[in-house]
Amino acid sequence: MKEIFPSRQLVCTRLGALMPFILLIFLSSCLLFPALAEETPEWKQDYIPDEPLSGEQHLRFANGAEPKTLDPHIMTGVTESTIARALFEGLTHLDPMTLEPRPGAAQTWEISDNGLQYTFHLRKNVKWSNGVALTAHDFVQSWKRILNPLTASEYAYMLFYIAGAENYLTGKTTDFTTVGVHAENDHTLYVRLHQPCPWFLELTALSSFYPVYIPAIEQHEDRWTHPENIVSNGPFQLEEWAPNERIILTPSVHYWDHAFVKLKRITIFPYDNADAAYDQFTLGELDWITTIPQSRIDEIRKHPDYFARPYMGTYYYRFNCSKPPMNNPLVRKALSMSIDRSIITTYVTKAGQIPATWFCPAVGGYKHVDGLSYNPEQAKVLLAEAGYADPSSLTGLEILYNTSDNHKQVAENIIQQWKDTLGITVSLINLDWKVYLGRMSSLDYSIARSGWIGDYNDPNTFFDTMVSGGGNNRTGWSNATYDKLLAQSQAEQDHSKRLDIFRQMEQILVCEEVPVLPIYIYVYQGMLSERVIGFEHNIRDIHPFQYMWIEE
Repeated sequence: MKEIFPSRQLVCTRLGALMPFILLIFLSSCLLFPALAEETPEWKQDYIPDEPLSGEQHLRFANGAEPKTLDPHIMTGVTESTIARALFEGLTHLDPMTLEPRPGAAQTWEISDNGLQYTFHLRKNVKWSNGVALTAHDFVQSWKRILNPLTASEYAYMLFYIAGAENYLTGKTTDFTTVGVHAENDHTLYVRLHQPCPWFLELTALSSFYPVYIPAIEQHEDRWTHPENIVSNGPFQLEEWAPNERIILTPSVHYWDHAFVKLKRITIFPYDNADAAYDQFTLGELDWITTIPQSRIDEIRKHPDYFARPYMGTYYYRFNCSKPPMNNPLVRKALSMSIDRSIITTYVTKAGQIPATWFCPAVGGYKHVDGLSYNPEQAKVLLAEAGYADPSSLTGLEILYNTSDNHKQVAENIIQQWKDTLGITVSLINLDWKVYLGRMSSLDYSIARSGWIGDYNDPNTFFDTMVSGGGNNRTGWSNATYDKLLAQSQAEQDHSKRLDIFRQMEQILVCEEVPVLPIYIYVYQGMLSERVIGFEHNIRDIHPFQYMWIEE
C-alpha cells in the first residue's frame, strides 16, 4: 500500500527547516490578531473593534445634574451611579446587553448548595489606581465602613443579606467579626448570608459593594473624592472635577483590563437644563444626552439619534406621612384619586410612558396590583371624612422637585388637575439636586417628586425601599404588617408564593396606606450620536464605559 503520511523523521526534519518561517507567521498573526481577542471570553468579543481605532476617542455626555458625591457608599442617585461605574468596580459588574453578573475584581466564585456561602477569588492583577494591590482585605474593610453608622449610608441596608450585617449597623453588636465576611487570604473573600439571596451576584455590582481605599479616606476624610486625593479601582480615574462645569475621566493604567478599554477621555457635563443639552447635541458638542426637553418632544422624536426604551423604574410622588395633613391616609388617597395619569403620559411626557396606579413594574415575573383609579367624586368624599368637606380648605401644600423642566411640567399638570377636580391650590418648590435630596431625607416637605430604578431583577428591589426606617423610604411612613410581609418574602423560597406576598404589600402601598403616589412607569430616553459604538440598550439603562468607543 502506498504510504499516505511521510515518516516521523521526515516530518521532524521538514519542521526544523521550516521553523523560522513558522515563527515569523506566528509573530505576524499576533500583530494582526492581538492576544486580547484570544483571551477575551466569547460574550465580550463583540466589544473589540474590527479595525484599529482612529480619532480622539473622547466621549462627551450630559449627565443631567451635578453629582451630590462621588463616594460610592454615600451616593443614592442615578446621576452619581453612572460616574461611579466608571471609577469603581465591585466583585462583579453587569453585562452591557444582558445585565448578567460578569467577573469584575473577582475572577471566579463558588456558591454553596444551600445558597448561603459565597467564595470569591480575586484576580492576581487587580490594583488600585495608584498601583497598590487590591486585596480581599480591602473588601472587608470597605464593607465594614459602609456598615458603620457614622458613615450614614442610606444604601447600607443592601448588605443586610450578609449574616450579622444588620446587627452591626444597628449597634446590636460592635464586633465586626460576627459579620459574615472575611478574607481567607489576599485573594480569597468568604461571604456568608443569613438567608439565600438569588440576586446576590447582581448586588455585588452595585456601588454599596464597591471597595474604597481606606488610607485615602483616613487621610483626607470628606475630601477623599477630590481629583488630587481619590484612589479608585475602576476602568477610569478622576482627572478633573470642576463643580457645575465638568468632570473629566481618563483610563486607569492599573485597571486589570486596561488593554480592553478604548475611550481615552470622558467629559461629563452636569446639564440640568434639557434645552441647553439638546442644543449642544445638535451642534455636535455632545455625543450622548440622558434627558430631552419635553416641550420639544414632537420635534425631537423625528431626529434619527433619538431613543426611548423600556425602563425598570417608576416615577412617583412621596407624601411626608409624618406631618399634617399628609399624615392622614384619607388625604393621601384623595390626592391619588384626583389625578388622571393618562393625561400626563399623553400630553406631557409623550414618550411611551405607561400611566400607573401601581408601584412595582413588571420585573421578575411580577404582576402588579391595580391601585386607586381616577375618581374625583370619591376623592371629595374621602376628604370630607378627613375633615375637609370644603376641599379648598386643604392649604399649605407644596411639591418639591429637583431642577428639571420635565419634572416641572409634570408637576404643573398635576397641580392643575388638583385645582380643577378638588379646588385646592398647591405650590411648586424647585431645588438643585443636593438640596432637594437633603430636604427629602430630613422630611422637610409635604409632597416630593421621586423615582425609583430597580437595582436587580426581582420585585424586592422596589418593595424593600419602603421598609420602616429604610434609607430610601424618606416618607416617615411605617407599617408593621408591611415590614413583616417583606421579611416573609425574603425568606420564602417558592417564587410563586413570593409574588403573592409582594402583591399583598403593594395592596398596602397603593390601595390602603398610600405613602406614595405612582404616576407612570418610566422609559429611558435621550440622544445618542451614531459615532458611539458599544452602547447597548437594556431595561436598567446601564451602559458601562469600558465597552464603548468612537468611530468617526
